[in-house]
Amino acid sequence: MRKMTEILTADNSFSNDSIIHMYDVWTSYDGKGYTLQGINMSVENGKNYIIIGPSGAGKSTLLKLVNGMVIPTKGQIEVFGRRPNIHDNIFKAIMPKIGYIPQNLGLVKNLTVMENVLIGALPRISKVKSFFKIFPDKEVSDAENVLNLVGLEDKVKRKVYMLSGGEKRRVAIARALVQKPELLLADEIVSELDHVSAKEIMDLIIEAKHRINLTAVMIHHDVQLALDYADKIAMIKHGNKIAEFNPNEMRYEEVVGMFNSYES
Repeated sequence: MRKMTEILTADNSFSNDSIIHMYDVWTSYDGKGYTLQGINMSVENGKNYIIIGPSGAGKSTLLKLVNGMVIPTKGQIEVFGRRPNIHDNIFKAIMPKIGYIPQNLGLVKNLTVMENVLIGALPRISKVKSFFKIFPDKEVSDAENVLNLVGLEDKVKRKVYMLSGGEKRRVAIARALVQKPELLLADEIVSELDHVSAKEIMDLIIEAKHRINLTAVMIHHDVQLALDYADKIAMIKHGNKIAEFNPNEMRYEEVVGMFNSYES
C-alpha cells in the first residue's frame, strides 16, 4: 500500500507564513446584532488551530467566513491571499484547496461509503463523468487507500445510514482527504463520541496534518482534547475572541478558570 504522502500529495503553493488572516471582522445575519465582533486571527501553514467556546458563541460562523459561505459585515478576511466568497470566480478556483466538514458531516445517507468518499474527487472530474459516476481508476484506487487509512476498508459498499456515528465521521474525514486540500475546516468532528473514539478521530487528522502539511482549523467543546491536539487555541464567547494561547502554556484548570471568569 502506498504511503499517505503519495496518495494525498497537495499543491502547497501557499507554504509561507500564515494562510488565514482576519482583520477586525464583524458579522451580522440580520443587520441588528453581531454574531462575531472584532475578530482578529492568523493561522499559520501546517498548524492545527482549535477554537473552543459554548454553543452560540459564533464558532461555526467563523468557519463559514473562512470558506466563503458567509461574508463579513465589517473587516477583512484573506485565505490563500484571496477574500473568501463562494460566488466569486477567483475564489472558486481555490475552493478545492479547502476541505470543509460541517457539524452534520454533509454525507449523503443513501449512498455507499465509497460513493460519499469519491465526492471529494469531484473537483478533478468532468461534469459529464461525475453525472454518470464515472471515476478514473486512480481516483478509485486513492479512495480505497484512504478508506484503508481510516479503517473502513471493509465497509466500502455499505450505505452511510447503516454506519455508527464514529464510522460516519471517518467517512467525512476520508472524503475531505480525497479532495486533497491544503486547509481542513472541521466543525465539531468528534462531538457525541466517547473519549476513546474522539482521540482515534483526532489521531487520524493529526497524522494527515503531519504527512501532507495540512493546515486545520477545528471547533471543539472538549477543552482537554483541544489542549492535547492543538498547536494554538482560541477561545470565543459571545462573538468575541477572549483569549488565544499555546496549549503548552496552559493547564486544563487554568483554561476552564479563564473561561468562567468572563460573564455568562
